[in-house]
Amino acid sequence: MLPGFPDAAPLQGLVGGVLIGLAAALMLLGAGRIAGVSGILARGTGIAEGSMARTSAWGFIIGLPFGALAIRLATDWEPALFAGWPLLIVAGLLVGFGTRMGSGCTSGHGVCGVSRLSQRSIVATATFMAAGIATVFLMSLIGA
Repeated sequence: MLPGFPDAAPLQGLVGGVLIGLAAALMLLGAGRIAGVSGILARGTGIAEGSMARTSAWGFIIGLPFGALAIRLATDWEPALFAGWPLLIVAGLLVGFGTRMGSGCTSGHGVCGVSRLSQRSIVATATFMAAGIATVFLMSLIGA
């Protein structure tokens, strides 16, 4: 626990980050594919073409919630629910729309793109970070 941050879990965050990086590296080295979840989802649903087989894309997509379920069953972790389901669904659709417009999601650009020194991903990640920092700053000013 960090002083002033009672819910912080730096060790779990470190382990999670290492696992995400390892998974991305294994997918790139083992399958020759970038582990961009939004691209894999687009390929699996037929929204976009790609070199990955649709069956492989669906295997990846189906495995994501099963990984979360395994963690849920193996630990006392409770997912945080900050809003009702209708708002979460609308937010998810907006994120999906932005992901297609931005040629990838924030984590895909940050983990997979920056590690490959993709200029587009570096600019996108810097933009995401700047927007997040500005939002936190503005929210702190208004006391939210």
